[in-house]
Order: sequence, then C-alpha cells, then structure tokens
Amino acid sequence: MRILFISRAYPPIIGGIENHNRDLAFWLGKKTDLTLIANRRGKGFLPLFLPYAFIKALFGLYRNDVILIGDGVLAPIAFVLSWFRPKILTACVVHGLDLTYGSKHSFLSRLYAGLNLPSLKSMDRIFAVSSFTKQEAVFAGIDPERITVIQNGIDPDALVVPHDRVALDALLGIESSKHFVIVRIGRYVKHKGVEWFIRNVVPRLPDEVFFVAAGAVVSANTAGDEDYFPLCERAVSELGLEGNVRLLKNLSRPDILTLLNNADLAVSPNIKVPGTMEGFGINVIEANACGLSVIASDLEGLTEAIQPGENGFLLDPGNADAFVDEIVRMIGNPSLRTTEGVKAKDFAQKHYLWSTLSDRYVETLEADLSR
Repeated sequence: MRILFISRAYPPIIGGIENHNRDLAFWLGKKTDLTLIANRRGKGFLPLFLPYAFIKALFGLYRNDVILIGDGVLAPIAFVLSWFRPKILTACVVHGLDLTYGSKHSFLSRLYAGLNLPSLKSMDRIFAVSSFTKQEAVFAGIDPERITVIQNGIDPDALVVPHDRVALDALLGIESSKHFVIVRIGRYVKHKGVEWFIRNVVPRLPDEVFFVAAGAVVSANTAGDEDYFPLCERAVSELGLEGNVRLLKNLSRPDILTLLNNADLAVSPNIKVPGTMEGFGINVIEANACGLSVIASDLEGLTEAIQPGENGFLLDPGNADAFVDEIVRMIGNPSLRTTEGVKAKDFAQKHYLWSTLSDRYVETLEADLSR
C-alpha cells in the first residue's frame, strides 16, 4: 500500500497534533510505502505551504493508493486532488477543533464550515482520535459508517529519559528537592484550564507545591483558539504566585521530556468552552508513559484517555475543591503516587502503543482499498 501523507502541523513546532502526525508518519512509514509532505514552520507558513503541498501531491498522485490528511484543515486539498484521480482513497484524521471550528462566529469559521466540513464529508475514511470526537464528527454530518476510532499513541522509547533533577532545577531555576512539582503540558488556550487552575487551585495548595505549565503559545492573527498566555501571566502576577508557578512556552522536546520524567504529578484541568474541545489529550498518555498518574477533568476526550484507577483520576470540570483535595491526598501519600505511577505506565504501554495502533490504520485502509 502506497500512502501520500500530508500534514500541515509537524515538528519542530510543538503541539499535540504535531506529535500525533510525526509518530503516525513514522510508524506508517515502517509498514507501508509512505511519502510525507509536511509543514515544519507553523501556522504562519500555511499560505505558502498550501499551494506547495497541492502541487507536490498532484505530481505524485498516480504512484499512490491513499491520500491521508493529518487533520481537517487540509481536507479541501484531498477533495480537489481526488478530482484528478477519482479512484484514489481519501482519508483524514480528525482531532476536535477541526470539527468544532465551523461553529465559531467569524468570517474564517464560516468559510471553514462552507469549505472544509463538506470536504470532510466527502472522505472515504475518517479516523477520529476518540469516541467523543466521533460523536462530534457525526454531529457535523459525517457518515458514521466511514468513521473509525483510533486513539492517540505513544512510543515509550522516545519519551522516557533518565531521571535527572539537576536538569529540572536548571530548567525551572529552583531547588526541586524542596518542592512538590506539578506539571501541565498543553497549549496556552482557554479550554486547557491553565488560567483557571492558577486562579482557583494553586493558591489553596501547600506552600511546597510548584506548578509548571509548558506548551505552545498560539500565534497572533491565526485562526483557532485565542492565546491565553498573557492571561495566565496576569493571574500569576495578580495573585503573587511568582514563587509557586512557572509558565514556560515553546519548549524544546528535550525540555518537555525533562519535565515529564522528573515531575511528581501531572494535571489536565480542562474547562468547557463552547466552540472548541479536547479531542483526546495526548499529554495525558505521554505523562503516563513517563510514570506519572494524571488528575484530569471528566470532560470530552479526556474521559477516554483516562480510565479512573488505572492511569489517573477524573474530577468534575471547574470543581476547585475536588482538585485541591485530590492533589493534597497525593502529596501526603508518596507510596500511593509511586503505585499509581507504575500502574499508569503499564496501562499506557498496554493500550496506547503506536506500534499496535498503526496496525489498525493499515488494516482499515487496506480493507477500504479492497472494497
């Protein structure tokens, strides 16, 4: 099987979709004849990447059996390319915002609803990263028979690095042995809940807690979620939490791994925001792979990423009391943290390995081709 994989979000740019597309391309490339066309320069480069990707894909169209798109933003490219070769199989991965963005109130969102969503509906196969994402896809009008749910995956060999608190101290500028380090990996957007967590949870935690948020900052003047990094900075300043909170942006992958492999606990305190969603929560299973249990909101795709008692705990979104109580419980019980961390790591390796999940992509696409 020959796959032409087009991704508009790819490392070294940092983000969940970027990581997903990188790992999916790597593992499919081990099992199929894959050609990759990827944008490695971020959203600002899209106006140039779109015509480049289309032209390059057009010239390689007749040597491929499948066009696979990394997310819904590029769905129109696959739709138009199929005009030139009607028998080629078209497929797309959907993550969440690429389904809900059309409901926002802006010119670009209306354009997206009129162009991208019909293109998604025309796809031969849609891969949803969670059952919740599939529900949103069906709500958007996509035929459920064409949707296959395959969760995000992990490659432990690429995530686990030696425990090194010296490296953590250098990264954070603290003596971490005197602190309980809580980490939250994810973009600085409203629904990720970082600002909410800083304002409503951190001030009520013991003094030794040091909260670290790390993720990409949304570029100005680009479509999608609003940049919440300045609001997070304001929350830290207004509450005088400079000694207990560190906001890190656009970190390198090695620095992200330093955080995940040396923190004491991970959180994912998402809140409900109309017009956007958490499709799955790849940060959760990456933290699991590094031996961290995750305290998260019982919301959207996170309910599928986390199985309570196996790899983390789900709490009511926006319930500060519940988050405070659960974190304090974990702080006061080191043996429990260790036990839960080991369980989480084992669970992630059992259910979310890319080496296994990529087989499901291959099997689904081969079955579609045979039909």
